[in-house]
Amino acid sequence: MTTNQRFIGDMPKIGIRPTIDGRRKGVRESLEVKTMNMAKSVANLLAESVRYPNGQHVETVIADTCIGGVAEAAMAKNKFDKENVGVTITVTPCWCYGSETMDMNPQRPNAIWGFNGTERPGAVYLAAVLAAHNQKGLPAFGIYGEDVQDIDDDAIPSDVQEKITRFARAGLTVAMLKDKSYLSIGSVSMGIAGSMVDESFFQEYLGMRNEYVDMTELTRRINEEIYDKEEFAVAYQWIKENGIFGSDINKAANQRNTVQKEEDLKTNIKMTMITRDLMQGNAKLTELGYEEEAMGRNAIASGFQGQRQWTDHFPNGDFMEAILNSSFDWNGIRAPYIVATENDTLNAATMLFGHLLTNTAQVFADVRTYWSPSAVERVTKHQLEGRASNGIIHLLNSGSAALDGTGEQERHGKPVMKPFWEVTKEEAANCLQATEWRPANTEYFRGGGLSSNFKTRGDMPVTIARINLIKGLGPVLQLAEGYTVELPEHIHGVLNDRTDPTWPTTWFVPNLTGHGAFQDVYSVMNNWGANHCAMSYGHIGADLITLASMLRIPVNMHNVAEENIFRPTAWNMFGTGDKEGADFRACQVYGPLYK
Repeated sequence: MTTNQRFIGDMPKIGIRPTIDGRRKGVRESLEVKTMNMAKSVANLLAESVRYPNGQHVETVIADTCIGGVAEAAMAKNKFDKENVGVTITVTPCWCYGSETMDMNPQRPNAIWGFNGTERPGAVYLAAVLAAHNQKGLPAFGIYGEDVQDIDDDAIPSDVQEKITRFARAGLTVAMLKDKSYLSIGSVSMGIAGSMVDESFFQEYLGMRNEYVDMTELTRRINEEIYDKEEFAVAYQWIKENGIFGSDINKAANQRNTVQKEEDLKTNIKMTMITRDLMQGNAKLTELGYEEEAMGRNAIASGFQGQRQWTDHFPNGDFMEAILNSSFDWNGIRAPYIVATENDTLNAATMLFGHLLTNTAQVFADVRTYWSPSAVERVTKHQLEGRASNGIIHLLNSGSAALDGTGEQERHGKPVMKPFWEVTKEEAANCLQATEWRPANTEYFRGGGLSSNFKTRGDMPVTIARINLIKGLGPVLQLAEGYTVELPEHIHGVLNDRTDPTWPTTWFVPNLTGHGAFQDVYSVMNNWGANHCAMSYGHIGADLITLASMLRIPVNMHNVAEENIFRPTAWNMFGTGDKEGADFRACQVYGPLYK
C-alpha cells in the first residue's frame, strides 16, 4: 500500500469559517465559545468521515478568530489562501452581518450551516447571507437542521452531517480537479465523439489543462528502453505466476503463435508502465538519464486512442488500461489510476467524478445491449427473475474495466468495491484470479494483445453515469442508480456468446421510478446519451448531482429521490416545481465555474 503524492502541489484543505454577531460589550462575548465549538465539531466530523484519494484523512483549517465583520473575513481569507483551502464551510449559531462576513471567492465552493436554535437567530443569518450570495451571483449551499437544538448542544444532527459530508466530498472533487491535466495519448478513436478533445470543457468547467502525446511516444520508449527494466522483470514474473491466461477464440488462421503472444504480454506490461510514467512521472528515469521524461504531465486522468492506428499493428491497450484502473498491480495495493479506453475524454471525466467522490476504482463500459424479458426467454428459454425480471442492460467493453469490478472484494460477506486502503492482499488476489487474460480478438485487434475477461458478481449497488456535450447547451450529466445482477451460468453463456466472450461483463439493472426515463429498463437504455458509461460502486447519484451543480453542469436524467437533491439555494429561485428545469436555467445563467 502507498499514499505517495502523485500530483504536484499539496492536497486541498477545507476551510471552516465561524461567523458571529460583531456587537461587542456582551453579545459577541456570549457567543464566542459556542461559535468556535461549532467549527471544531465540523472539523472533527470531516476528519473522521472524509478522505483524500491517497487514503489520508482530509485536513481542515479553522479561521484564527470568529468572523464578526469584513476585517476578520479578510484575515480568514488570507489564512485560507496560504493554507491551500479549496472549499469553505461557514458556521454560526446567531445573527451576523451578512455581506460583511460572507465568503466571496467565486471559484471556491461554499456552504453555510445556520444553527436551528431559538435562543439566537442563526437561521435568520442563514437566510440573509444566502440572499446576499444569490444577489451577488455567488451561489452557496444552505444547511439548516430539521429539528430545533438547545444553544448548549454541540452535537451535529444526522441530517446536517449528511449535507456537510456530501458538500465536502463534492467540493474536494472540484478542488482536486483544478490545475490538473488530462493526457490524451493519441487522438480520435474510430470517430467516437467523446474522444474529440473539447478544451473549453476541461478548462472552463473543470479548471483543468489538456496535454497531448502521440502514440508513437510509447513506441519510442519501448524501443529505446525508457522504462524501469527492474520493475518490468518484477511485473512479468508477477503476471506469469498469478495471472490466468484463457483460451483463444480466434480461428486457427488468425491466431498469433506462442512467441507472438509472449511478446504481446511483454509489450502490454511496458505500455502499462510507460502510460503511468507519462501521467505522473518516474524519478527512476532520471537515474537512467531521461530527466525530461521523468517529469510526467501532472495528469489526474488519461486516455489511450488505441483503435485503430495502434491496434492494427501493435498489441491492444486492454491490459494496460485494466491494470492501471485497478486498485493493485505488481507493486502491491495502491490508488487506481483513471485511464479511458478509446481516449473517451468525457467518460474519463465521468470516471474522475466517481473516483474522487468515492475513492474507489471505476469500471469503463459500453452500454451495449438491452435484453427484454421476452427476448431473453426467446433466446434462452429462461424467464428472468428477481431484480432482473424487468429486463437487463449488458455493460461490456473490450477489456479495460478495473479488476475491482469483479466484485471479489467483500464487506460483511457481500461483494463490494473498496477504497484501496481497505483492500486486502487476499481480495486483490481474488480479483486477479477471477479474471482471465484472453488473446485479443484479431478481427478487431490485428496487432494482438490481451483482453481481461470476467463476470461481475451480483447484488452490488452501483451507479452508472456519463457526461455528454450538446451543441448550444454545453455539458450535461446523466446517471442511473441500480444493481448488478447475476444470471444462471448457462444463460449468461448464451447471451454473452452472442457478442465477444473475451471481454468483461456486468449485468446491470437500474432502479425504476415508473415515469420518464426510468419508466422501465428499456427507457433507461433508450435515453442514454452515448455508447459508454462509467460505473461506480454505491448509490452516489445525490453526490454526483451536488458536484454537477458546483461545476454548473445540469443533470438531464437521474433516479435520485427529490428529498436527496442538494444544490445551491439559488437553484430554488429558478423554480421549485420543476427541479430539473431549474437546474438547466441556473446553470445557463451562472455559466462555467472558471469562465
